[in-house]
Amino acid sequence: MRLTLCRLTFHENLFYMTREAGRLYETGRYLHNYALTYALGLATAAYYQADHVPAYKAELGALNAQGIYVTPARGLNVRYQLVTFKFADNAYRVKMEQTRRNLPSFGRAKEVAVGSVFEFAVLHAADFRPPRWIRMGLWRSKGHLEVIEQAELKPAKGEYMASLPLNPLDFGGRLKIYDVISMPPSSLVDHAIIEGDWLRATLSNGEAFYLPAGMRYTFPK
Repeated sequence: MRLTLCRLTFHENLFYMTREAGRLYETGRYLHNYALTYALGLATAAYYQADHVPAYKAELGALNAQGIYVTPARGLNVRYQLVTFKFADNAYRVKMEQTRRNLPSFGRAKEVAVGSVFEFAVLHAADFRPPRWIRMGLWRSKGHLEVIEQAELKPAKGEYMASLPLNPLDFGGRLKIYDVISMPPSSLVDHAIIEGDWLRATLSNGEAFYLPAGMRYTFPK
């Protein structure tokens, strides 16, 4: 198994709704691994969905057989910008009515600002070349992708802290200490100390890099 460590720098404001506080819709400082997987082009969703129900199991689950897994991303240098928006209809009503999609019609968006930097990893059994540019979020914001490091992952066992945020649905092992990042569609954990089986890589600067062994896309039954 190989590790490709990536750095993502946004050239446009990024918005996705992590938390709602009245008419303020906040974007968090973590990127979910589901969103990154779609943005990298490793999975695709239907352009039109009448019921607006995600099909994560069907669209992401196929990557398990290919030996590909994308971790969540942690913000290394994140700045924010507040933006006021309103999607008006012909009557210019102020009242926000219930819709079939989770899309606000007016309010203020706390967006990740241009120049913000995130880091994540791709685990892969075969050769993998990520695209140089990707788009993410509600506004399809453009981000520049750089490969920071590539290394072989070797098995290890014991108690370590994961080097990146994790989706707790996707790995085994005993979680002992961790920070919870509440966000849809499933909460993440960061600074996770786990007892169990690991994958270890030695980076070019000599630093040890740890991720849990056996990570795969897993979905609630």
